[in-house]
This record gives sequence, structure tokens and C-alpha cells, in this order.
Amino acid sequence: MTPAAPASTLRVRQPSGEISRERIQEVARASFGLDQLHGAQLDAIEAAANGRDVLVVRATGWGKSAVYQVAAALRDGVTVIVSPLIALQEDQLVGLRDAPDAPGAVALNSARGVRARAQAWRRLRDGEAQLVLLAPEQLAKDDVVDELARLDVTMLVVDEAHCIASWGHDFRPDYLALGTVAERLGRPPIVALTATASTPVREEIVARLHLRDAAVILGDVDRPNIRLEVHRHTEDRDKRVAVLDEVSALAGPGLLYVATRRATGEYASELTARGLRAAAYHGALPAAERRRVHESFLNGQLDVVVATSAFGMGIDKDDVRFVVHADTPDSIDGYYQELGRAGRDGRPAQATLHYRPEDLALRRYFAARNPDAAELGALFDALRAGNERRAGLAEASGLSTRRVAALLALFSDTGSVTIGRAGARLRRGAPRGSAVAAALERVEERQRIDGSRIDMLREYAETRRCRRQVLLGYFGQQLEQPCGNCDTCADGSALTGRVGGDAVADAGEETSAAPSSPFGADDRVRHVEWGDGTVVSIEDDRITVFFESEGYKVLSLDLVIENALLSHRRG
Repeated sequence: MTPAAPASTLRVRQPSGEISRERIQEVARASFGLDQLHGAQLDAIEAAANGRDVLVVRATGWGKSAVYQVAAALRDGVTVIVSPLIALQEDQLVGLRDAPDAPGAVALNSARGVRARAQAWRRLRDGEAQLVLLAPEQLAKDDVVDELARLDVTMLVVDEAHCIASWGHDFRPDYLALGTVAERLGRPPIVALTATASTPVREEIVARLHLRDAAVILGDVDRPNIRLEVHRHTEDRDKRVAVLDEVSALAGPGLLYVATRRATGEYASELTARGLRAAAYHGALPAAERRRVHESFLNGQLDVVVATSAFGMGIDKDDVRFVVHADTPDSIDGYYQELGRAGRDGRPAQATLHYRPEDLALRRYFAARNPDAAELGALFDALRAGNERRAGLAEASGLSTRRVAALLALFSDTGSVTIGRAGARLRRGAPRGSAVAAALERVEERQRIDGSRIDMLREYAETRRCRRQVLLGYFGQQLEQPCGNCDTCADGSALTGRVGGDAVADAGEETSAAPSSPFGADDRVRHVEWGDGTVVSIEDDRITVFFESEGYKVLSLDLVIENALLSHRRG
């Protein structure tokens, strides 16, 4: 049996040690009031402070902000922090201002007026501020990047780095330009941070940001205080009643996630009628209303927020007692990110998924909405006309700047376009028809991948094994024994292997790679039909592999070995 994943894994050589751990601890105490950093934090800070690229994947509440804050205090120059939401930026600013002697910090975002932005730039130029927080949308503006390039930028921090992965659950096209932005800033060391990232998402973060010899700090992403449950339904109306009954009975505050904007209002109205302080939230609400709901929830004035996935990363609230999903999310990545908003104070919390197999059809519909040949052709023509920057490409093609960013990624991935400091350029001699066809083939590949991610969520919802073992296995972490804090453990199926009298595999006997298995998690492999892939997890009788062109596949380990379906690949 393979041992459980260690608390921290430093995947590459140790940093040079120019800045000692003693000095790191000293600055952490004096500047930020952090009495004791733990070992993995020290690994990450030491690497970043000494000029290494770093990728940190650790659970919420681990202390990822301390990594870049302490490292920034140890380095000369300006640290640029990319944070996707204004609310997150403001929370980080407050934390820095409350610290005993933290470096000065400013934010550049759309919520600040002309005078405030001018004052922020002045403080950066005069050395009064060493940290600047901004959204990736700001870095899409040439004037902002040009102004930053005039400063001495010595570190680039990418928070919520999973947003750069095009098959990640919070994909944002504006993140795609960050690798190029780093070059325009003189290619400072990059620190990428995220709470959850499966193996393929981690690999895409490294590739998209062009990380070099990065220190990859992995660790325990488990949240054992959160109880995991799945309630299966056949009729939508029965599911709706069950959701309302559960949310009404649970002690709040809590979050109820739904799939559509319409459902946010419907559920919020019904919960209000039951006596709860409930509010609806979705991305199409006016900014003032979104801000009101967000602040009311943080201030304890609401029992429950009914929201689409738009209500997410800005939630810095420790005492969320439950996260209930009335509809199936689009992936385990997204589901785990959302349920992880519960119980950040370490106290018991509840995460329930109300599952109806028919709901997956809606997720497949959303996953299938992709670019078409007309859009790609319009962008190709704009590139061929000599446009390089996103604003010019958007104007020439009639597409939004965000759509341009997403389509440029397709052309770049398929080799038709190069993206550099000056912008995007067609490769010499790239034919229009072939470029568009290759991009569309890439789109079809993405559809297969998205479909496989939905299949993995189905496996989680329908499993008879320990639910937490399935969930953590998706992220490459092996849990040796059933967790004892999920519904399958509670009803005995994870321990006895029986549900309703039907015998199933005993998940309690073996949850990691079998001794005879030639494969391990994160091994790079090649399949005789599906090509290159990466092993995600291995159990006693099955192996889950992410294939670069097909997505996730769960294979019989016996058949894989017997028929030599997989082989190790180098590099």
C-alpha cells in the first residue's frame, strides 16, 4: 500500500539559501506578526525570496498569502499581485495595513477613481508602496503594463492561479496574457498560488505562466471537518423540496449553489417565506446589488445566499456552516472549490450535493458552447491585417477583448500564432483554412475533456466507496482509510462494501496503488490508443489517467497490465 500524500512536497532542488530561514522567521514576526511559519511555508518563501519560480497548491486557510507577503518584504523593488476580484484585493489591503510593519501596498482597480489611482502610482514610483494589487483585466491594458515596466518589479504573484487553466473551473481569458506580461516586466520570479488544482491543471499553470525550474509545493488539500453527502433524486420537484427542507433545517450561515440565474431568485423567495434571511446573487445583478449581498453576508446579516458560481472567490468568511448544491456543478474542481468555503474556522461543517442524473445534461450543454469557424476566421483576418494588441484585434474582428484572448489561446496552442511582448502575430505562411481547422480540432478536444470532467463528477456522486477518498484521489492525494465523515462511511457501504444488499468492492481494504502496480500518481504514461497522459490516482482495481487529448479515463488496472495498454514515457 502506498503511503498517504505527505503534508508538503518540494518537487525540485532546494533554493540557494541566500536568504536564511532564520531571517525569514525574523521578518515574518516583525513585519506581519506571524510567530511561527510551518515548514512548507518556509520552503515556499525561501524559494521565492531567493528568486525561484514557485507554485503552491494548498488548502484554504493554509497561509498562502504569507508566502508572497513575507517574500516581498525580503526582496527589493515592487511586487505585483494579480488577484481576480476587487473584494479579494480590498481584504488583502486591510490585512497588510493591520500588520505591525508590512510594506506599503496599493490597489489599482476599476472601483478606484482617477485621483486614487494617480496617488497609487505616485506611491509606487516614490518607493512608499512595495506591493500593488490588481486584477488581470488591468494587465490587459497596455498603458498599465507600460507604467509597471518603468518600475523595478522583482516578483509577480498570481493568486487563484487555477483561473489560467482553460479546463479549470474558474477559467478567465485575461489570465492567459500573464506569461507575456511577465516578459514585458523583465521576467521577474513568479509565485503562483491556488487552493485546489488537479494534475492537468497544475501542468497547465506551469506551461501558461512559463514557470522555470519551479519549486512546486504540494500538500494535503483535505478538509476533514466538512461532512460530505450526496442525496440522489429522480424528480426535479422532489429535489427542490428536499433542498429547501435541508437548508431550512441547517444552522447557518450558509450557501446554496444553483445552476441558473432564475433559480437564485426562486429559491431565495421560498427560503424567505420560510423565515430565513435569504438573498439571491448572480453575475447579471447590478454591481451595487452584488456588493450589498456580499457585504450583508460577510457582516452576518444573511442566513443564506442563493447563488450561481459567480459568488465565489471573494468570500472571506470563516464561519460558513454549510454549502449545499441544488444542481450538479461542471467538475470536481469547481465543486471542491465551492464546498471549501464552508468550515474555514476548522469547526464541523456540511457539504451536500443534491444529484439528479438528468441534470448532467445541462452541464454538458454549457460545456458544448464553444467558438465557431466564423469567430476564428474573423480573428485570423484581423491578425493578417497587422493588428497585434487585443484592443485592435477586438475592434477589427468585432469580438470582445475577452473573446479575443480565448481565441488567441487556441491559435497559440495549435501553432498558428506567437504571443510575445509586442502582442500576437501570425506565424509566417500560416494558411487561414488550416489555422481555423486546427483551432476547431482543439475545441473538439476541449469538449471531450469537459465531458470527461462531468463523468468524474458523476463517479463521485454515484460512488459506493468513501466519498472523500474519491474526491481526494481526483487531486492525486491518496487517503489510506475511509474518512468516517461522509454518507457512505455513515451507512456502512464504504466499510462493508454493501449498499442495499448488493456486494461492491471494499474501499476500506485498499485505497492506494497495489504493491504490484507499476504506476504511481503523477507518472507520465502513454496509452496505445489515447496517447500521452498523466496518472491521477490508483486504487486496488482501477487507475485514473488524464489524457491530453481525451480527458479523464478510469481503467481496469488488471486489463491495463494484462494487455500492456500503458507504458511509461520520458520527459
